[in-house]
Amino acid sequence: MKPYVSALNATLKPVNVLVRDMQIEPQSFDRVLSSMCTEPHPVARKAAERFLATNPGDPGTYPNVTALEEDAIATLGEIAGLEDPAGYVASGGTEANIQAVRIARDRAETRTLNVVMPESGHFSFQKAADVLGVELRIVPTDDDFRADLEAVRSCVDAETAMVVGVAGTTEYGRVDPIPELGEIARSVGALLHVDAAWGGFVLPFTDHEWHFGHAAVDTMAIDPHKMGQAAVPAGGLLVRSDDLLDELAVDTPYLESTSQATLTGTRSGAGVASAVAAMDELWPEGYRRQYARSRHNAEWLANALEKRGYDVVDPTLPLVAADLPRSTFDALRDEGWRISRTGTGELRVVCMPHVSREMLASFIGDLDRLEVRASVPVASGD
Repeated sequence: MKPYVSALNATLKPVNVLVRDMQIEPQSFDRVLSSMCTEPHPVARKAAERFLATNPGDPGTYPNVTALEEDAIATLGEIAGLEDPAGYVASGGTEANIQAVRIARDRAETRTLNVVMPESGHFSFQKAADVLGVELRIVPTDDDFRADLEAVRSCVDAETAMVVGVAGTTEYGRVDPIPELGEIARSVGALLHVDAAWGGFVLPFTDHEWHFGHAAVDTMAIDPHKMGQAAVPAGGLLVRSDDLLDELAVDTPYLESTSQATLTGTRSGAGVASAVAAMDELWPEGYRRQYARSRHNAEWLANALEKRGYDVVDPTLPLVAADLPRSTFDALRDEGWRISRTGTGELRVVCMPHVSREMLASFIGDLDRLEVRASVPVASGD
């Protein structure tokens, strides 16, 4: 071996050892109760790996993954009641929500405009408002944590570019009155955007009115990487017609394609392929079975918490919120449970596909043990 090669290997060896020693295994989902993402379906995982290096942002160079994206949008349209859908596979609900606000802003006739949404709306709309320079008007929810229609009516005006409804809120799993919000939006010439990022893959199996077929919806966020069981990142932006998507297009002179409507440029085809694989495997019956399982788990957990004297927000979708003391919540976190709290402090548990009945029973067992420990008086010294 040449001396300089030997010296180079001697230099690199400690670095290689360091990198190997620093490798960290991904976290197990066995105690994750607060996430709106889940373990990908096995077919989605395989598809993501196969298309990892492709770029749907350059459709002229990567036509195969571009064709898959068209399949993804077609199925998302079927799920969301849109006969001739347009859109793309985004990084997630945040990107889809930002893009929807961008469409509304660019279609507006005035530069001084506002977006009206309920206080249950996702924090990504605050990002959208900051980035796009629009006013975000937040209205209260009613006693059932849904958008207060009278508050929305009193807040919209001639400069309202968009009204937002949520179909599956992140804190309580509520579905806003989407058709009524659509009527309000139309009364002032605004677009209606529905954030169904989490709820979109469970709502088809309920009697809620939430999608394009139920109301005058213009744009929607719907994420395969949540209840759709695709690999992250695989969000979705759907629009009622191509002209809405054209609002986002910019020229791409050095690519084989002439324009691009996405927010990001280069995108991994992993999300696209994963979404298609998951939806092909599970839509509709697999998702129907999973929804029933998640709903039963949420009802079981809500009942178990009520029996123990906690105030529980009645679950309408597979999400449970309950008023646990802060000390109990912190103790459960110390036990390794990945749980979160709502804005007003309740425990929040999302019954995702990876959440099993056995997992919830273990959680309740730890809760019982911790409560017993907390109730035992500490003996004082003489």
